[in-house]
Amino acid sequence: MTHDVLVLGGAGVDTTVYVPELPLPYRDTYQVPPVTDRIGNTGAGVALGCHALGLGVAFADLIGDDPQGALIRHALREVDCRWGPAEAGTRRSVLLVGPDGRRTSFYDAKVTPGERLPGDLYADVRPRHAHLSIMDFCRHALPDFDGVPLSTDLHDWDGAADYQKDFAYGADLVFLSAAALGEPAATMRDILDRGRAHTVVCTRGADGCLVMTRDCGVRAFPAAPLPGPVADSNGAGDAFVSGFLYGTLRGRPLAECVRLGAIAGAHACSVPGTHESPITESLLLARSDA
Repeated sequence: MTHDVLVLGGAGVDTTVYVPELPLPYRDTYQVPPVTDRIGNTGAGVALGCHALGLGVAFADLIGDDPQGALIRHALREVDCRWGPAEAGTRRSVLLVGPDGRRTSFYDAKVTPGERLPGDLYADVRPRHAHLSIMDFCRHALPDFDGVPLSTDLHDWDGAADYQKDFAYGADLVFLSAAALGEPAATMRDILDRGRAHTVVCTRGADGCLVMTRDCGVRAFPAAPLPGPVADSNGAGDAFVSGFLYGTLRGRPLAECVRLGAIAGAHACSVPGTHESPITESLLLARSDA
């Protein structure tokens, strides 16, 4: 079965609480706007984003037989999903989101030592591109994609922790954030020198992103203009990846892939709950032509 993108791992449920400020000073009780439960985590965000952009998507993950798992199944009902059982239940996050859209995340990974994503969940998928979330149970799948372009998102890796290194050095296209990096260019060069990557993209929020390839030094690209006030930065990185992959699979030049990712990321910052309402192909292309 042929798909444009196969996404492995990374679905969970986000409980979002909009708070008056961050960091939040101690108080016994805060009155807050309605608290919401939505699908979250990076794999689900990329799968939904690519699907909304018209790409054929398959998604494989481990989730629990619990209310959170049911929420995920419903949110991804239009995507070709292959589910395995997560022994400890569905991953969850509690997100505190401030008025400026910044967030603090409390993540419960529901880790079960030795758990693996069964290969037979996706063995029949022949993807044009595979995107692996940095779930420990996906680590063993890295060699399964010899000859298939592979991407991953290292999030806020500090460039030193061992956990992310298999993914950093095992993917062709690597996304990461500058949030925890002292010298982003040095980490990007290390990924290119020690791994199989041909391109590394480091997002920097409102400062845009840095891109480095094997044949070119670091280049800086600006962020896209926001279509409205910042509402919630959660999901912006996943939207960026979705837009970038859309451009890649449509054969666009690297600079245009970056621009499409930036537009999708800017949309995400201005729309609360973006995993459930990602940018569409028509809107992405309209803003790209503006």
